[in-house]
Amino acid sequence: MDYSRIVKAAAVQISPVLYSREGTTEKVLKAIASAAKEGVELIVFPETFIPYYPYFSFIQPPVLMGKEHMRLYEEAVSVPSPVTEAVSEAATANSMVVVLGVNERDGGSLYNTQLIFDADGSLLLKRRKITPTYHERMIWGQGDGSGLQVLDTAVGKLGALACWEHYNPLARYSLMAKQEQIHCAQFPGSMVGQIFAEQTEVTIKHHALEAGCFVVNSTGWLNPEQVTEICPDENLQRFLTGGCYTAIISPEGVPLCEPITEGEGMAIANLDFSLITKRKRMMDSVGHYSRPDLLQLEVNQDSYNVCQQINSQKDNFNQSTEATDQQSLARLSNEPILNDSSPSLPLINQWTSEN
Repeated sequence: MDYSRIVKAAAVQISPVLYSREGTTEKVLKAIASAAKEGVELIVFPETFIPYYPYFSFIQPPVLMGKEHMRLYEEAVSVPSPVTEAVSEAATANSMVVVLGVNERDGGSLYNTQLIFDADGSLLLKRRKITPTYHERMIWGQGDGSGLQVLDTAVGKLGALACWEHYNPLARYSLMAKQEQIHCAQFPGSMVGQIFAEQTEVTIKHHALEAGCFVVNSTGWLNPEQVTEICPDENLQRFLTGGCYTAIISPEGVPLCEPITEGEGMAIANLDFSLITKRKRMMDSVGHYSRPDLLQLEVNQDSYNVCQQINSQKDNFNQSTEATDQQSLARLSNEPILNDSSPSLPLINQWTSEN
């Protein structure tokens, strides 16, 4: 791995075009073009940014959210689709690695999905949030361990998690164990209030320190008009404010540029990989500071499927099938079954011969 390089990264704080997959996608493409003018090589967008995070599920009871849930289905992203093709083309045109959050529709289910495009436009990973949080479980299905990967990209070894997945230390450690150099984090923003922003800051700084990697964190943002549109009830609108902390953190837990906590913007910084070595020489939690003789992590990275074909090539299955077929043929031909181990076989064979 190259620890001598410097990568320019951007974390985007941005508001969606509510109820419009095409409108929000257009904002993504414009942000990529704008970042390219600044020489950005890696750009990270907020959690489920296309078409928009399901804020309605946080302030509406399940019995009332059916209409909004159905609308989200209609605007959700299929993979692949014209949306992913457009982002791929933008990544290629600007030689940029793109980490994008989408509401993915797969058949009759929605998922909180992170898409990672390399600088050549190839879609390296489609991973789904392993456990939706609290109200989100009314909206999205669960992901599996196949997405817990660290990828070799044009900007280095890169991993990603969404929101409160960062409170699952084993999920984070699975990426750390794969020598993650850049961690891409995504949060919805504009939720819960200032305490959510403070918790996000603590969370991403802790991962940077523990993993000895850079963290590029992007949060969404709702303007006041959007808050009113989503939640006409003034008594509940305060729950859709604050919670924004878009930032880039060094392996030493230090912000590399001014964090964004209000409005739209980009946090842009240079990632000097020599800082990874500087941190890890003191504390490498998956190397000299680990104790695998005492503590180890076991990860199931298999993709799950609701329908699994039984392997008919297994020896015991074949033997059972062959035995059954032989018995069936013997009965049909009225011939004695010579190799049956049943105690009553001699009497059966004698009766068969005589009759």
